[in-house]
Amino acid sequence: MTYLLALDQGTSSSRSIVFDARGQVVASAQQELPQIYPQPGWVEHDPLLIWRTQLATAREALAKAGLAAREVRALGITNQRETTVLWNRKTGQSVHHAIVWQDRRSEPLCADLRAQGQAEFVRERTGLLIDAYFSATKLRWLLDNVPGVRAQAEAGELAFGTVDSWLVWQLTGGRVHATDVSNAARTMLFNVHRNAWDEELLALLDIPAALLPEVRPSSALFGEADAALLGHAMPIAGIAGDQQAALFGQACFTPGLAKNTYGTGCFMLMNTGASFLHSRNGLITTSAAQTDATPEYALEGGVFVGGAVVQWLRDGLRAIQSSGEVQALAQTVPDAGGVMVVPAFTGLGAPYWKPDARGTITGLSRGSTLAHIARASLESIAYQSAALLTAMSRDAVAAGAPPVAELRVDGGASVNDLLMQFQADLLGIPVLRPAVTETTALGAAYLAGLATGVFSDRAELSRLWRVERRFLPTMSREQAGERMQAWEHAVRQATAA
Repeated sequence: MTYLLALDQGTSSSRSIVFDARGQVVASAQQELPQIYPQPGWVEHDPLLIWRTQLATAREALAKAGLAAREVRALGITNQRETTVLWNRKTGQSVHHAIVWQDRRSEPLCADLRAQGQAEFVRERTGLLIDAYFSATKLRWLLDNVPGVRAQAEAGELAFGTVDSWLVWQLTGGRVHATDVSNAARTMLFNVHRNAWDEELLALLDIPAALLPEVRPSSALFGEADAALLGHAMPIAGIAGDQQAALFGQACFTPGLAKNTYGTGCFMLMNTGASFLHSRNGLITTSAAQTDATPEYALEGGVFVGGAVVQWLRDGLRAIQSSGEVQALAQTVPDAGGVMVVPAFTGLGAPYWKPDARGTITGLSRGSTLAHIARASLESIAYQSAALLTAMSRDAVAAGAPPVAELRVDGGASVNDLLMQFQADLLGIPVLRPAVTETTALGAAYLAGLATGVFSDRAELSRLWRVERRFLPTMSREQAGERMQAWEHAVRQATAA
């Protein structure tokens, strides 16, 4: 039996999963990753803690599987995207906490760029909207605000990377500074047509090219993890940002296939193949995970607060003791009783792009309870995702393609049957939950397996994909339309000046 190890470094935890050659989970381990909030709108991680928790879970997963590192063919990495790490090449120490993708501190710089009329230029080169979500303005903030950092950067003493690059650097003892196209595409510095860093974008953002990692296909040999770390040298053969990895793990290999990942945020991607589609509906175009040098694209919409709303119920409102209790609490009421929760804790992402929006609860009455708020919080995840899919289908139809016909789902909250049924009801199309919902890690394992001969091609991976449950819509389209109108009204209240 051949095994693959996937490192899944996420926003709220570091996980490692061992898969067999059939794509089945053999063993897994997870550690929570603390969030750091220096001030409102700022979100940071300790890069050293990212590395330590990731290494610890890799060792634990191998131990649980009863495997020695030499029995694992290759290692794949998938990661929270856009999160920005800057470190010293000699010491390997970060110069500041990692600035997390949710962080909004660089919004003033983004506003300046938009005011300068740079939006269309950036979008044409990168497929992205100018937003503090992406890495470039986070990196620029570090260069401008951490004493001595710009001089070190210009002297070639520092390295920038998203979390995958940071992990590769640590795994290889500083020998390899690299990333893949799917992560590079999230920096707002990468030309997705040429699959190369863009000199004009670097000049626009005033970022030294010496900081940047080498970019490779997502399925490629990146280097070897040092033998001292896991007990045996292990090829690092696959890397993809978490959402592109999930698209790959869901076997969405043909244009028109779409998936939604219900994690800390919610991210919906639709494969568009070789076509670079410009969204007219608030979505972005991004590089998909690539197995060679040929560009492949996806349309994407991101919800900033998805499953994180359940964490807020637990830690903020203390409505539940653990995240797993939310479905039971929500089911104690037949519906949300008119309550709407818009969890715009860090602004609203696609398709709204309202960075100044803040969370609201509307529709409260004397009879409203925590159960109604819990149900409305869960439903907010589905409402936001439905808005994304509507936008995605409009873009598909405008490009001469059919609307999305089914949605493949994964991520932590996809195990919630109440949420998945409500999602199907709002969308009016089948929602398919696969037998293996760890599709983000699975995508990284698949990419590593392709590069090392465990799998022959994508057709073999498609045959491994299995449906565990199919949720079919039961709500009338009229009722679903009324629900979405109520949601859009709540969004307007949350974004009112």
